[in-house]
This record gives sequence, structure tokens and C-alpha cells, in this order.
Amino acid sequence: MTSGPRSAPSTRPVEAVIFDLGGVVLTSPFEAFARYEAELGLPDGFIRRLNTDNHHDNAWARLERGELNDEGFADAFEAEARAAGGELDGRAVLNLLVGEVRPEMAAEVRRLLAEGYGVAFLTNNAVPFDDVRPALPEGFGELLDAVDAVVESAVLGMRKPEEEFYRVALDALQVEPGGAAFLDDLGVNLKPARAMGMATIKVGDPAEALAELHRVLEARPRLR
Repeated sequence: MTSGPRSAPSTRPVEAVIFDLGGVVLTSPFEAFARYEAELGLPDGFIRRLNTDNHHDNAWARLERGELNDEGFADAFEAEARAAGGELDGRAVLNLLVGEVRPEMAAEVRRLLAEGYGVAFLTNNAVPFDDVRPALPEGFGELLDAVDAVVESAVLGMRKPEEEFYRVALDALQVEPGGAAFLDDLGVNLKPARAMGMATIKVGDPAEALAELHRVLEARPRLR
């Protein structure tokens, strides 16, 4: 679904913060993708381009909506790679997805919760976290339990950048778009959130992203 008309920037207090996971709270899988591409002699960014081409209906999107299991994804992703002129192992790509918790992001999540902000995780994932608890990165399970809501594409059958997916997180936090900030590492996922009225922050360097979040929260302080 495409987003509606772009909303004017909000000046209302920010009451809640929504975090993407991979590349935000967790280290980015793109770093692991780059190493795998180099190992196979594939062009830099090859896997990422496969993920973004036809991004609503490609193998990655179908996996994240729960329409493909791991085996089905591997076969479909390998076929997409061959069509793009490359050979890879789709199962190996899946194994590259698990990152590590970024300590500064974990600390920020806990700080926000302690100060009374609503906090949610909004993620496009391949397998529900409850199904893989023993394999989660160290400290990640505790964060999942600490936040107010964890909104997963693998559970709901919808994903970013579909507007309905963002609304699930907003509803769980009981906040309107203008009262929320959203952090993601992909512009395509930030665009609909911004159009809905959320304050958006693109995460590259985590320290810079957190500094920007603090500026937003200071400019639009939460009602006490």
C-alpha cells in the first residue's frame, strides 16, 4: 500500500519512540552481506540490490510476510540471483541475518523506558522471535521483554513500508503518528512514517542518530 498525503511536521510532544532492529538496535546484516559477496566474487551491494528490486513481492518480502519458509526463500532468492547474473547460497544468506546488540542503543532503549516514554520495536523478520529464543544474540531477549511492543512482520504477515504495519506499532503504544519518533537505517522505510507525521531519523552512525533523537526529544518534550 502506498502512503497517503505527506503530513506537515508535527510540533506536538513526542511520547513514544519506535526502533527498527537490524542496522539500528542490532548491527547491520549489510556488513556480513559485503563479506559474503567478496568471498563469492559478486559485485559490491549485489545482495542488497536483490532485496530492493521489486521490494514488495520479491523473495525477501515474501519471506518476511511468512509466505515462504526458509527452503522456499532459498530457492526463490537463488533464482533471483541467477536472473541478475550471480550465484549464491540462499541458506547461507539467511545465516548472515543475525547481528549483535549495539550497547549504546540498548542503553538508550532502557533510558527511554525509565523516563516514561513508550518504546516499540518494528521489524521485518523472517522467523518469529519466540520460535528462536535460544539463538537470539546475547542480551536481545531481555530487550524484547523490556519494551512495550514488538511488532514483527513474520507474525503479522505485513511489513515495512506498508502503512498498516506502522499503525500496529502506533496503536500498541496508544499514540498518534505526530507523537512518535521512528528510527530506521533504510530511507524506503522512513518515507511512509514521515508521511504519516512521525519524526524520522535515519541511522547510519549510531552516535549521530542518538544525538538527533535527543535533539527531537528536547525540542518536543514529553508531557509530564
